[in-house]
Amino acid sequence: MSSRRRTIVASTAAALSTLLALTGTVAAQSPNRELIDGLEYQLLYAALPLTLFVLMILIYAAVKFHDNDDPQPTTEDPALEITWTAATAIILLFVGLSGYSVLVNPYISPSQAIDTDDRSQEGFDSFEDLPDTGDEEVHVRGYQWEWQATYPDANVTTENQIVIPAGEDVTFWLTSDDVIHSLFIPDLGVKQDAFPGDYTRARTVVDEPGRYDVVCAEFCGAGHSRMQGEIVVVDSETYDQWLSENEGTVAEAPNPD
Repeated sequence: MSSRRRTIVASTAAALSTLLALTGTVAAQSPNRELIDGLEYQLLYAALPLTLFVLMILIYAAVKFHDNDDPQPTTEDPALEITWTAATAIILLFVGLSGYSVLVNPYISPSQAIDTDDRSQEGFDSFEDLPDTGDEEVHVRGYQWEWQATYPDANVTTENQIVIPAGEDVTFWLTSDDVIHSLFIPDLGVKQDAFPGDYTRARTVVDEPGRYDVVCAEFCGAGHSRMQGEIVVVDSETYDQWLSENEGTVAEAPNPD
């Protein structure tokens, strides 16, 4: 291998190592984000050595055989074939188990969509008919091109702001008035579609008060890019006080600081 190729390989490896070190220092803000980040790093740590190994083989073959005027077919090697078949199976098993352990977590897959057209089985005609989850519940309705959040216990409504208490399990029950929308909170690792006539559930818990951006991740018309909002996380005392002071009104979110 020439010095130029060695330099390229070394620089690439150093850049990837630096990137991993930098991204690994970002603290997850919710179990959803922590689970997703953990899965990504597991798969990356498995894929990176394999990628470098394959690249090294390709470089070796290109350098060693580029002047071969009389190429010969590779001789049969059953042991080698069994080895790479077994290795591939192990890698796929690792990927499958890693992904499954995340997908079955109650924060990632809290429930399936509930179809209001199938009333013979579920009978959910509105938010009021949904089952009690034991979490702090927020009813979120998407429409072109805003988000509306309602707090059923206090009859408080907010527009493009969703207030939740810190350190408590929160369930978002989602639906849509018109077309498919998707509630996406990047910093919290929450993403769930909202369907017209259906009720879907997203679940999370956030330990640190603060503001987190909300966007619609499903193209929903001309105003899709403007369909933005925020999650406002406040401590439990502030949250309870805010609900009691704004009962029956359309309220502004409290300051999380």
